[in-house]
Amino acid sequence: MIPIAKPYLTEVEAKAAHDTILTGWITQGPRVNEFEEKFARYTGAKYAVALSNCTTALHLAMIVAGVGKGDEVICPSMSYIATANSIMYVGAEPVFAEVDPTTYNIDPEDAERRITPRTKAILIVHQIGMPADIDAFKAICDKHNLVLIEDAACAAGSSYKGGKIGSHSDLVCFSFHPRKVITTGDGGMLTTNNEQFYHRLKLLRQHGMSVNDRVRHESAKVIMEDHLEVGYNYRLTDIQAAVGIKQLERLDEIIAERNKIAQRYLRELADVPGIRLPHLPAECTTNWQSFSIYLLPECKVERNDLMQRLLDAGVASRRGIMTSHRETAYKNNGKAYHLPISEDAADRSIIIPLYVPMSDEDIAYVIQQFKACISA
Repeated sequence: MIPIAKPYLTEVEAKAAHDTILTGWITQGPRVNEFEEKFARYTGAKYAVALSNCTTALHLAMIVAGVGKGDEVICPSMSYIATANSIMYVGAEPVFAEVDPTTYNIDPEDAERRITPRTKAILIVHQIGMPADIDAFKAICDKHNLVLIEDAACAAGSSYKGGKIGSHSDLVCFSFHPRKVITTGDGGMLTTNNEQFYHRLKLLRQHGMSVNDRVRHESAKVIMEDHLEVGYNYRLTDIQAAVGIKQLERLDEIIAERNKIAQRYLRELADVPGIRLPHLPAECTTNWQSFSIYLLPECKVERNDLMQRLLDAGVASRRGIMTSHRETAYKNNGKAYHLPISEDAADRSIIIPLYVPMSDEDIAYVIQQFKACISA
């Protein structure tokens, strides 16, 4: 079976975790600080705050952005459900906007049409690593006095107009889940250029504690900490951070290899009738976190049947990006949603295997079986 994805972890990461365990620093310590500094430098952001996962990063982003009960946040429904859930966590309401059918990213014009006096922020998603139009949303947010938040769970290493994702706005949230381009097992990062956000984020991730464990441990004087506000246990461990540092060192190399695989798919599937291949917007680069194919109405096989045929042939696949408004948690809330573009894109798209290292033989087999299964 050729899997849809798998993490690229080696003896290098295993040794980093091993060595960190033996230092005695297990939870948030010097490796976390190092990972934050290196990630900020890589993205071009002023600051980075390591967190337990991207969902907790999104939650804290809502808090420092001032989003609360009674507010609305515009976001795509076509995203993993954590995007919308993070808005609900603070008592606000997600307002779902349509996506661009070629990139699956939130549509700026549709998002602006949904702004009301209750709107506090816009949460954009860089779908499967493909950058959204950040400048368009910055202009909308400036015009309407809104906060821009980026869900960059899948976008580590992608770039927009010459700058890495993470450098363009004040609240950008990343994931290091095993399905992502680099991983720490689980984990997240939030980058910001706002010093006030930075200090409050560090406070909130550790129970609102005025002085963190590392500072107390390294101090030559006794420190009595205070808890300045109700916070959370959203810390990353030093073991995870040690793995993340080694993964980050290879991020550009990993993306280059993923790009080679994606380019081969683009070349060798270009002549397959009934499909639309991924579209990369101008002035953007993607990390190719996933390779999604849209089945046109004239396609001879239904998406779910195609997935089953591929599975029978030993090739894993996944449905396109979910739509949160059709999940039980949201469809039973009494609200009516009209999102035909999002629903069509979700129902007619399929994700095929792409990971590093992926052998030439496996790539060729995926291409061969996709062509055979879609034309059978």
